[in-house]
Amino acid sequence: MTTSSMPALPVIFGDFAAMFGLSRPAGQCFAAIWRQTSSPCADDLVGSLGLSRSNVSTALKELRGWGLISVARVPGDRREFFVAPDDPWEVLRLIFAARQRRDFSVLADRLAAHADEDAATRGAHEMVSALSNWMTQLASLDSAGLQAAMTGGDAVDRGGKKKKKKH
Repeated sequence: MTTSSMPALPVIFGDFAAMFGLSRPAGQCFAAIWRQTSSPCADDLVGSLGLSRSNVSTALKELRGWGLISVARVPGDRREFFVAPDDPWEVLRLIFAARQRRDFSVLADRLAAHADEDAATRGAHEMVSALSNWMTQLASLDSAGLQAAMTGGDAVDRGGKKKKKKH
């Protein structure tokens, strides 16, 4: 199946997956799982997306590692069926948590080991540490809190200062 004959959402998610640190097949599989009315199995994803079985298996492993999908079992069926959170804010929160855990905290730790070498490295460590802490704060919010933080609400403490609401 070419991307022109694939449903629109998997194509869009596949195109933007790299922006979040995921592979194109992972983005396509996530979109297909996220919007399905019934939980698909790997064979369903192979058929609907036109990806190879190995691409789908690798993508599912990637998505499970990020916490973006989970397995649902059907009694009497040996296949694994996959589900994703319905709420897009919860999906974004899970992506923030995964990026913080997999990338930003690791980079902050690596820079910390060299922060005393020069001012530029120390500055880079401070910047990445601040980013890592911010990502941790965002990932710790519930969906409503994350939405408020991302749309200008007061869910995240910005340096201890809360904005006063005008009455």
